[in-house]
Amino acid sequence: MPVDCPQPSPHPRRPRPRAAAAATAVLLPVLLAACATAPGTTRDEPVPAVSAAPTADTSASVQPDPSSSSPSDVALLPEGALVDYQLGGPYDPPPGVTVVVRDVTAEPAGLGYDLCYVNAFQTQPGESEQWLSDHPELVLHVDGAPLEDPDWPDELLLDTSTAEKREAIAQILGEQVDTCAEKGFDAVEPDNLDSYTRSHGLLTEADNLALSTLLVQRAHVAGLAIAQKNTVELGDRGKAAGFDLAVAEDCAVYDECGDYTAVYGRQVIEIVYDDAPDFADLLETSCADHGRGDEAIPVVGRDRPLSLPDDPGYTFVTC
Repeated sequence: MPVDCPQPSPHPRRPRPRAAAAATAVLLPVLLAACATAPGTTRDEPVPAVSAAPTADTSASVQPDPSSSSPSDVALLPEGALVDYQLGGPYDPPPGVTVVVRDVTAEPAGLGYDLCYVNAFQTQPGESEQWLSDHPELVLHVDGAPLEDPDWPDELLLDTSTAEKREAIAQILGEQVDTCAEKGFDAVEPDNLDSYTRSHGLLTEADNLALSTLLVQRAHVAGLAIAQKNTVELGDRGKAAGFDLAVAEDCAVYDECGDYTAVYGRQVIEIVYDDAPDFADLLETSCADHGRGDEAIPVVGRDRPLSLPDDPGYTFVTC
């Protein structure tokens, strides 16, 4: 049966942490071992492959759990934050930086506020075979084949289409959330919330928001704030799901930054990549519009590969 595929997002895809793949590949077997059997299934009896039609559980009736709202003791972005986005690998931040985003495999910078990156809705590079070996039922399949991200073919989409699968995925990812907390991070940034737009119609926004509420609850129990990554089309539904802040890549390119601040106020990190047309002018426009003054949000310009300072092409610019 032909599948009606939604149009892909026009946004350039986020960069991949190059240093994370090898280290997380070592960590993942430990994480998967904690959830070797998904609720209601066994390793010997995997869930059948996903069909071309969404199940009833993927309906838009899935609602956020109000209990996932942020507790008062979760730390939010400090005023006057100066951000560095270090998913390409950790390094000593430039002078004045007070907020640093790093991969779950790295240590926090400890300069004031630290966000921990987790690839939550797709497999991390280097981990796909482990997921297929240990949890094939949690990887989205089309016609018997695991579905790859078209822009990142070393990543497979996770199957968020049923409550049972979401619970199993959340248990595995919850171990990484706990690792972020144990290392001393203040918040977690789960990536690929928009994977449903690449799912050939097999996943819905409601499916991914339902998994988000589980991750929100796990983060809040661990004492961490949690960020909505991109996915501007959610509007206030992201906040309703329990996200505390947002990380917005290229929102200036698509004139979306105001859509994020309308929901999260000053709890938004804007990233401008230097491959954007008229990068310098675009960055200055963002700084002038909302990157300076009493109502400012942190704005940082980076090279899209998120290079290290000694690498060719490294860019770090801020307001």
